[in-house]
Amino acid sequence: MIINNENKIEKQKLYLKAGAILKYFLGTSDKIDTLVMCRSNEIDLVTTDQDLYEALGSIKDYDNFNQRKLVKFLEVVEIGSLKRVKGKERTILTHKRVEELRKIALKKDD
Repeated sequence: MIINNENKIEKQKLYLKAGAILKYFLGTSDKIDTLVMCRSNEIDLVTTDQDLYEALGSIKDYDNFNQRKLVKFLEVVEIGSLKRVKGKERTILTHKRVEELRKIALKKDD
């Protein structure tokens, strides 16, 4: 929690990358699941449309994907446009990128 000069409380922002989003969708991270499902009053979760696109595009037909988790994610997480992030540009999701993300997502949290 951060207090600014006007004594207003500012929430911390936690940026979710594509790998973390995929972990949430696949249920491989209790920590991320708790952050989304329990919506903290002290932390704002944020991501970009590109990261969400990559996470959703990395889900395989055989994954145990629950669409209600996507609905909850859209309810809780602020999704910004990649166009507004300087130095970043949209990329096409490749098979190589999908495999990278799945390695991250399927790795157990410590």
